[in-house]
Amino acid sequence: MLRLCNATAEAESSAASTSQWTPNSVRTGLIARKRGMMVMWDNFGVRFPVTVLQLENCQVTANIKTVRADQSEYHAVQVAASDRSPKNTTKQMLGHFAKAGVPPKRIVKEFPVTPDAHVPVGTTLSAIHFVPGQYVDVIAKSIGKGFQGTMKRWNFKGLRASHGVSISHRSAGAIGAHQDPGRVWPGKKMAGRMGGERITTQNLYVVRVDSDLDLIYVRGCVPGVDDAHVMIRDAKKKMSQLAQHNSAKGLFEKILPKGLTGLPFPAGTKELAKALPPMIVAPSTRVTDPFVPRE
Repeated sequence: MLRLCNATAEAESSAASTSQWTPNSVRTGLIARKRGMMVMWDNFGVRFPVTVLQLENCQVTANIKTVRADQSEYHAVQVAASDRSPKNTTKQMLGHFAKAGVPPKRIVKEFPVTPDAHVPVGTTLSAIHFVPGQYVDVIAKSIGKGFQGTMKRWNFKGLRASHGVSISHRSAGAIGAHQDPGRVWPGKKMAGRMGGERITTQNLYVVRVDSDLDLIYVRGCVPGVDDAHVMIRDAKKKMSQLAQHNSAKGLFEKILPKGLTGLPFPAGTKELAKALPPMIVAPSTRVTDPFVPRE
């Protein structure tokens, strides 16, 4: 396994022929499947959890450009993933995929980008699109928990578990506000269906990338059941807003996380993956050995 610095330098040189990533650039995201969780150990032997995400023939199906009412432009890249049988695809979508020159897909999503980040239609994206050492946001539909009470759904404390309460220990308590206003305020936190909603988990650290199997290892957990489709994009707060802030202040060494000098731009493709090692591992985020006593 090679370290991130060498791999990033090679990735930069390969992508230099087209264009370079800038702090104002917004790249497209990817569609992957959540394969499950496992554990890894860093350079100091510290155990930490990771979630494995796998790409399934993720390809670009369209580039979108529309003009809004205020004459501003909206740019996006449409991405599709997971091949499916043509007989289970509508004729309208079959025509759309045929126009793009890609096989029928199960899921189609679009990611807003900057005008310089459009990707040619039909391009097959690779796991190398995300560089180990950077941060990503993962978007998915959370696991449904069914109808739940206020303690589980909203973390209510509940009523007293000892004196003065009879078979109401986990109830919500009072929900009204006496005769004035004489009603329950809209948005009151009460029992109801929990989960099954679109959730974004932000700022997950990319630990490892396997371009042969198109695997992306991110530190921590992501929403969704195993084998569910998830969307991965560059972390909006750390890789976009913070990068623009540091660039405006002239703090160029803080634009990207430590150890990174650039990102594959406009996207990490299968052709780029062939020029890089099949597996790239990010260095540990720890600076000192946690098992050595402090002096």
